[in-house]
Amino acid sequence: MPKDTSIKSVLIIGSGPIIIGQAVEFDYSGSQAALSLKDEGIEVSIINSNPATIMTDNVIGDHVYLWPLTCESVEKILQERHIDAVLPTMGGQTALNLAKEAEERGIWKKYGVRIIGVDIAAIEKTENREEFRQLMVDIGVGVAPSKIANSFLEGKEAAQEIGFPLVIRPSYTMGGSGGGFVHKKEDFDVALSRGLQASPTHEVLVEKAVIGWKEYELELLRDNKDNVIIICSIENFDPMGIHTGDSITVAPAMTLSDRCYQDMRNQAITMMRAIGNFAGGCNVQFSVNPADESIIAIEINPRVSRSSALASKATGYPIAKIAAKLAIGYNLDEIENQITKTTSAYFEPTLDYVIVKIPRWNFDKFKGANMELGLQMKAVGEVMAIGRTFIEALQKACQSLEIGRAGLGADGRQNRNLDEIMYGLEHPSWNRLFLVKDAMTLGVPMESIRKVTKIDKWFLLQIQELVQLEQELKRYSLNNIPKEFFFTLKQKGFSDVQISWLLGNGTTEDEVYERRKELGIKRVYKMVDTCAAEFPAQTPYYYSTFEDENESTPSDRKKIIVLGSGPNRIGQGIEFDYSCVHGLLAAKESGFESIMINCNPETVSTDFNMADKLYFEPVFWEHVREIIELEKPEGVIVQLGGQTALKMAEKLHQYGIKIIGTSYDNMDIAEDRGRFSDLLKDLGIPYPNYGVAEDAEEALVVAKKVGYPVLVRPSYVLGGQGMSIVINDEDLETAVVKLLGDLPGNRVLIDHFLDRAEEAESDSICDGEDVHIVGLMEHIEPAGIHSGDSSAVLPPFNLSDNVIRQMEEYSIKLAKALNVIGLLNIQFAIKDEKVYVIEANPRASRTVPFIAKAYDVPYINIAAKVMLGVNKLKDFKIERKLVGYAIKEPVFSFDKFPEVEKQLGPEMKSTGEAIRFIKDLEDPYFVKLYKEKSMYLSK
Repeated sequence: MPKDTSIKSVLIIGSGPIIIGQAVEFDYSGSQAALSLKDEGIEVSIINSNPATIMTDNVIGDHVYLWPLTCESVEKILQERHIDAVLPTMGGQTALNLAKEAEERGIWKKYGVRIIGVDIAAIEKTENREEFRQLMVDIGVGVAPSKIANSFLEGKEAAQEIGFPLVIRPSYTMGGSGGGFVHKKEDFDVALSRGLQASPTHEVLVEKAVIGWKEYELELLRDNKDNVIIICSIENFDPMGIHTGDSITVAPAMTLSDRCYQDMRNQAITMMRAIGNFAGGCNVQFSVNPADESIIAIEINPRVSRSSALASKATGYPIAKIAAKLAIGYNLDEIENQITKTTSAYFEPTLDYVIVKIPRWNFDKFKGANMELGLQMKAVGEVMAIGRTFIEALQKACQSLEIGRAGLGADGRQNRNLDEIMYGLEHPSWNRLFLVKDAMTLGVPMESIRKVTKIDKWFLLQIQELVQLEQELKRYSLNNIPKEFFFTLKQKGFSDVQISWLLGNGTTEDEVYERRKELGIKRVYKMVDTCAAEFPAQTPYYYSTFEDENESTPSDRKKIIVLGSGPNRIGQGIEFDYSCVHGLLAAKESGFESIMINCNPETVSTDFNMADKLYFEPVFWEHVREIIELEKPEGVIVQLGGQTALKMAEKLHQYGIKIIGTSYDNMDIAEDRGRFSDLLKDLGIPYPNYGVAEDAEEALVVAKKVGYPVLVRPSYVLGGQGMSIVINDEDLETAVVKLLGDLPGNRVLIDHFLDRAEEAESDSICDGEDVHIVGLMEHIEPAGIHSGDSSAVLPPFNLSDNVIRQMEEYSIKLAKALNVIGLLNIQFAIKDEKVYVIEANPRASRTVPFIAKAYDVPYINIAAKVMLGVNKLKDFKIERKLVGYAIKEPVFSFDKFPEVEKQLGPEMKSTGEAIRFIKDLEDPYFVKLYKEKSMYLSK
């Protein structure tokens, strides 16, 4: 069936601010869907309150509404525009819940809007735990024994009937919010209350826990003719008991028998057909008893899921893009394969490689948090790696995490405390994978590890092989490693850093690199083609491995590499992916071949058709270096990828690789507190008294000189990592010792803290001659609250002309003095009408996307073209469209850590942000925020 020509305009509902459990992957899905519909000539309107995303950029939708995700906002859009259909399956639980509420209020019917991609009945069947359980029973799909409860008393009765251990699953939530495992009777009352409160319908499913069973996911697509295909099978490395968002996952499934896989396929297709008559994507989760391979269904989501982005990047099959076309009437055999361009979308991808996803946590931001993993998701992001084998992909994923690891162990950071290791294996947290390896290294029997962790033996055998290879390597020196063995080490994912550490005797990473080059052991690049090379691929999407044939042939065009921002985490979120995407677009528009290096499967920057060439690789020096040597670019952009990319600047400078935009030396001046303060002094710009210390004793001397209270922080970090405000010697000593323990080799910056000061910031673009101030923002909260955690108002609402003049003057002076080519963010503290510069960051900031959306000006695109040297600021006609004020409000995920103190401070804790527009300062929303500011200032 061809597309439904009656659908000429579609409203896509976004997922709102980034929160734990509903994050960047929905920006990717929403953006894909919007572009897919626009390709069909359909007018696309988008509602989403998140200013940091590409989805809310004008390059994605025809009409973008940065409004709160409410029925009132939806109705205003329907009054303003003729909308034929709404697509609610791309925005996670937020979008589905809003679509359901609008249906119940009769809004869709009132305006003649059809729901496409899903039906409300399907949502109800899958989100209502009792309806889902009964449906599974009716169609013959196994489920765990369970009972529904709408009250505390019903929950207690269910627990008594089923028996412990139990799972509590709230209805209509995402990311496991409010859910959890209950092992003991004494813990049940608190867990039940939390679950009932988390559910918007005050309903939970009390279910028998199958802890230790294996867990799997299938990603499916279904068309209007009831054709169903399986896009990807995903196996959890971790057994049941850990939320899938917190689990290491592998694609395709590694340890399933063919019989069990076929049973699972059939059940998933039966489930998808039973939940309703709709065309689109679906995610199904199963649990398998390792003893007899009996299967039970955990849940089904009739929408694009968190795993859909991963499955899309893993297979090269753009699930959201195809799902959007199915929603408007196409069938699978009528849609082109986006990778091969010669076959149809009616096929199941075949992988000749292995994918490993590892979640990224930020427990360091939540002091006192319960770090044990369970049913409620706690990860803030994830990385994905591609290798020819599981173990190669696993090591590459470890290198991608941005936690200072060079692979799975063998890097000097092993834990050798057996008691701690065994406790960590039994009580899983962010580091259990590394502890499995450490246990094996210490000689703990593999069977003992399996009994404690319930991790499948096949995975443990793979890790054991690494331990054996390490032992063998220690027999050699760098000069006598046999070439075949060296080649095997690289095929198993060992980085040059790991090899140098294992060899010891002062062997360096560079020496290992040069030695393997002498032996002819180089990375080659393979193409992701969806069909195991059965058909030629037209899309340049690559991963590295160690074999003979290289499938990535550099062109003779001038190239620009954009370094991505790695995994999503607090302090470095989706804003930097937004910036990277605009960097790629600007490079293309300027006539360069754009090349992306990134390892985040959730993002738009790693969409296979965003860059001219995508390398899905760790943003890790060894990988970046070899891509640069192959491609020989004109230069590398590091300004747009946050601290991940910025940390590469020193290496690039050291090896003579051109950095596009601001030079390494000028970036270093901004990061080095001593050099930066000397610059401020020379420019006559006020700054807080400061000092630098390398140990606690030196810190006490500095604090005495600058005067308490003091702000303590490390250099070269983002998101206020490790920052604290202290008021006495005892607290200072504790803070410095901890900071140097967490970040060894770093120096401690100690600034006098300006108590009861206001805070503001500026973003600017400089082309080496002229400076354009992108925006000045005033913070609602005072100095001492991290800028990422503070509500900010654009333009300033309560700063005098004198203060604004100082901010503008200092912004221009600093941009020119630092020889900025591109972006510059400056943080100010204001006290008694005097403006102090706290810090300057010559890179993309978290706030530029917000300002760009508020003023409706493509600032990142302008900045990127300035960096590339193809334009000067005078070439652009910049017209701001903001009437009134825009407010950036941070959003937190403290509900995932109810035991944590929610007090804000200099270390960032928010996971996302929303934008709100007001016409004047009498707006009730603003008045409430301003009252909160007054309360802060009075403390």
